[in-house]
Order: sequence, then C-alpha cells, then structure tokens
Amino acid sequence: MKKLMRMGAATLVVLCATIVFAADITGTWSTEMKTPDGNSFSLSFTFKQDGAKLTGSVTGPQGDPIDISNGKVDGDKLSFDVEFNGSTIKHDGVINGDEIKLTTKSDNPDFPTSEMTLKRGK
Repeated sequence: MKKLMRMGAATLVVLCATIVFAADITGTWSTEMKTPDGNSFSLSFTFKQDGAKLTGSVTGPQGDPIDISNGKVDGDKLSFDVEFNGSTIKHDGVINGDEIKLTTKSDNPDFPTSEMTLKRGK
C-alpha cells in the first residue's frame, strides 16, 4: 500500500511540474514566409493563451488580421487553423523558448506545405 501511495505521489509531482513549466506563448510573434518563387513576406501572429486554449490572429501583407480557430497548446506543442481565401490552413508547431517551429498544411492542393520559425517579439 505504501508503494502504491508513493507512486501516486510521484505521479502527482510530475503532473504538477508539467503544468507549472508549460509554455505560455501569449504575445506577438513574427516570421518571414518564403514563397515557391523565392520571394518572401512578413507574417505577425498575436496569441492569447488561457491554459490549453489558444486564440489570436495572424496579419500578413494584406494588413487585416485573420482570426485563428481550433487553437490549443499541449506542453511544448501547439496547433491552430486559419481560414484564408476559402481554404483551411492547419498549423502544427513546437515551442522552444522564444521560438516556435511551425509546419503548415492546406486543404487546397495548390497551396504547398511549408515550414517557418516564429520569433517572440520583445
């Protein structure tokens, strides 16, 4: 019984540590998006994290922010969708301090899968 209680206590400590050290990505992040023809353009992401829930927007050269949907953070992983020109672009990423490595995939076959690195604004 004592062994079971110790294992339970150890599990609780690990779970609490995971919650305490989970990344908070609230703030502004930016990147340069490369296009297939070799050009690039700036993107700015504004995130608001509330526990595992992620909301926010992305602003590109068009100037108007586009809301993100289905946003979530799970430890050092995040995911969200962006609706753009009738297509859904899925974003999956890994948080590492002040950088997020993102992979994007669209439901539109004409829109290529891409990778980008977001940097936290100061």
